[in-house]
Amino acid sequence: MKIWQNENIIPIKSWTNNIDSDCLRQANNLANLPFAFRHIALMPDCHSGYGMPIGGVLATKEVIIPNAVGVDIGCGMIAAKTSAEGLTIDEIKELIGKVREVVPVGFNHHKKQQEDSVFNRAPVHLQIIKQELQSAKYQHGTLGGGNHFVEIQKGEDGFIWLMIHSGSRNLGKKVAEHFNRKAIELNKKWKVEIPKEWDLAFLPVETQEGQDYIEAMQFCLKFAYTNRVAMMDRVIRIFAQITGHTKIDQINVHHNYAAAEEHFNENIWVHRKGAIRMEKGDRGIIPGSMGTPSYIVEGLGNEDSFCSASHGAGRKMSRKQANQVITESMAQEAMKGIVYGRFNGKYDECPQAYKDIDEVIKCEMDLIKPIVRLTPLGVIKG
Repeated sequence: MKIWQNENIIPIKSWTNNIDSDCLRQANNLANLPFAFRHIALMPDCHSGYGMPIGGVLATKEVIIPNAVGVDIGCGMIAAKTSAEGLTIDEIKELIGKVREVVPVGFNHHKKQQEDSVFNRAPVHLQIIKQELQSAKYQHGTLGGGNHFVEIQKGEDGFIWLMIHSGSRNLGKKVAEHFNRKAIELNKKWKVEIPKEWDLAFLPVETQEGQDYIEAMQFCLKFAYTNRVAMMDRVIRIFAQITGHTKIDQINVHHNYAAAEEHFNENIWVHRKGAIRMEKGDRGIIPGSMGTPSYIVEGLGNEDSFCSASHGAGRKMSRKQANQVITESMAQEAMKGIVYGRFNGKYDECPQAYKDIDEVIKCEMDLIKPIVRLTPLGVIKG
């Protein structure tokens, strides 16, 4: 861990071996917020985001920041350990083909509204939730695009694992944008001194707007959680039909959210944007990039990170840079031996665009204990 103080109000604690200038600039902004608590924590996968670094942890007193949660509220991982100890190439291809038939990817949605008890708990008294709820029912149980994926993996524990990365879909984006706009309006009205260009408009938690955001965010977390469960249930059913095996364990974690927690004997709001909670004994998932290993981990409860750890490998190239630098032959070589679709001239999700997951894990061994290392066999990308 490295500590930077500079001229900031509070220090920055970093678990990364290297940090780009834009990411450090954003971290310095966080460290100069008047309500930031104790220190800023940067995970080893950190890279610049919108307002706040992805892979960053910010604790605040009495305020909540929509952009410190991000637009994909509740984005996270679900992993299922199965009773199978191996798969043939034909079984992997059949599984991928059939999963694509029941799990819409990219911008695709279900043709019918989906049923789930999560919708019975929707806070429809909030206009933004009421406005987006019917659309969200078509998106429940869908993967999304970008770096979202379904992956078939072989664990070093000898078992086949299934893993999904997805979030709250357009519902979370709409909620995030709505409350960020509201925060900007109110901060302007209050003549807040935090520079607008920092993109860190805030809502005091005791205000109606702050309470409304918290309630809407928490519903998005429930939606994202059940969205992953719905997809995994479909994948497991197909897996059982093909192999005769089913799941024997399951883990489901968020990595974009804010939560009221106690640290250093203070009640605070911990914003994890691209970071997972790792209280002592917590089980977590830290995926690699497309074509590289992932890890099931256990938390060590390190207070220096506000009991947090990385959420993945983290980008080392922007999407634009990756598409300019990575070639078809480089992409094919990185995916050798793994069943996947086509790149179609887009290489922004190739392993070369991401940090080395094994190096990321090494940098945070005081935050987590690796339990199972998982090697990819087949990948579906959004």
